[in-house]
Amino acid sequence: MIIKFIQFCRDHMKMVKMFCWSILLSLMAVDLFIPRHHPHFLGDEIPGFWAIFGFTACALIIILSKWLGHKFLFRPDDYYDSMEKEK
Repeated sequence: MIIKFIQFCRDHMKMVKMFCWSILLSLMAVDLFIPRHHPHFLGDEIPGFWAIFGFTACALIIILSKWLGHKFLFRPDDYYDSMEKEK
């Protein structure tokens, strides 16, 4: 069942993206009408702040993780061969 759903989503990727964008935009539109009785800081007063904050934080985490992975984890294809040659 889940395999069929994943295959359907892969086959209709444009529709899936449009669905996700529409959900995001509708949540931001609903946020305009939610009353803010006691905002604790400036970000609570700005409509859509938490959506933008979450998206930015997620994008930064992905970019930072990729950079750290390339910097410290990835090795050249001949990494182990060069270690044997040094012995």
